[in-house]
Amino acid sequence: MTAPTLAPTAPVSIWDAAHAADARRPRSIQTQLGASDTICSRRAGYILAGAARTNAGDKRAAILGTYIHRGLLEDARREYGWLVERTVADDTLRGHIDVVQLDSATAARLPKRHRPLEPAEVVTVEDVKTKSSRVWDRVVRYGPTAAEMRQVLLYADLLRTVGFADIPGQRYLHRLGPVDVQRIRFRFVCRDTGEEHIQEFAFDEWLAVEARWWVDRVMEAASPEELRRDHDGPGLSVICDNCPFVDACWPGVAPGKPAQTILVHDDEDRAKALADYVRAHERYRESKRVKETVRAMLDDSPEGNYGDNHLGWGGENDKEETDVAAMVEQFEDAELVVPMVPDEKAMVQILRRAGMVVPRRKAAGQKTARTIKVTRARKIA
Repeated sequence: MTAPTLAPTAPVSIWDAAHAADARRPRSIQTQLGASDTICSRRAGYILAGAARTNAGDKRAAILGTYIHRGLLEDARREYGWLVERTVADDTLRGHIDVVQLDSATAARLPKRHRPLEPAEVVTVEDVKTKSSRVWDRVVRYGPTAAEMRQVLLYADLLRTVGFADIPGQRYLHRLGPVDVQRIRFRFVCRDTGEEHIQEFAFDEWLAVEARWWVDRVMEAASPEELRRDHDGPGLSVICDNCPFVDACWPGVAPGKPAQTILVHDDEDRAKALADYVRAHERYRESKRVKETVRAMLDDSPEGNYGDNHLGWGGENDKEETDVAAMVEQFEDAELVVPMVPDEKAMVQILRRAGMVVPRRKAAGQKTARTIKVTRARKIA
């Protein structure tokens, strides 16, 4: 009698555990509008309406950002005595402030064990944002987006008008009452390199009023569909791709068609879209002309800081090509049929399907094209 053969069990994905834990976090299950939900008017409207969340999205990058975020904040709390992950709320909004740094006068009102090691010059609300290297230069040049600025202004406004929320673990902070926030700070951290970039702004009461007006406008809408979509839609915006309400926001899309097709209803819409296309194409053509001219002008310039920008050069690496002779040997070793006239493309496909490495070699005397790299001017130590 032969023993039954058991099929090997596929290993579980560690991401299944990460997604399950993320779904249980307070921010994932809260029903009150969060300050971080103000990234899009219609998304905020769906939250207030209690709409069903039908799209899980790909949260891996966000989850990694959460791990980095949590680790950095916890270490800052232990080393510096900062107030981290503190809750603020009123009847409309609820948010979790990454860091609150108290000035000496406010800190003196707390029990000694809760005071920071070094008080801040003024009460400061700080938000930590993790970013990829793909957008890092834009972050360094232009700072927070409008939505990120609105989020932190709402945090600061809640702290100034209500104070810390009256919940377990921070009741000693709630007893402070409204706190006079004078500064907001963004601390950007690059997920790929660890680079840190800080931007600070004096608290602006009028900008805070504008942020509140944004929330009030969402609250006044009779339905989410009355509110504008603040991003370009699935396939064009990663925010939309991962939005839990994308199905409700972009309904009735024909199979295989872009979601944006539902924005066109008649010939007037088509005429407007074409006019936008022509204007954008003219701007693109002019921008391309300017970039090509400047690239030619700088071709013999050395790397370095020039004004607000840093000039760097890349490319000019050894080119690689498929090593056909080595590939033929692999075919023979694997007892695969070698074509009478080696067909490089077909042979590469066969090796890849077989899970084998395609041999490569340096192309004699060939280099990749020289590329220009323009980033924000680097600080000189």
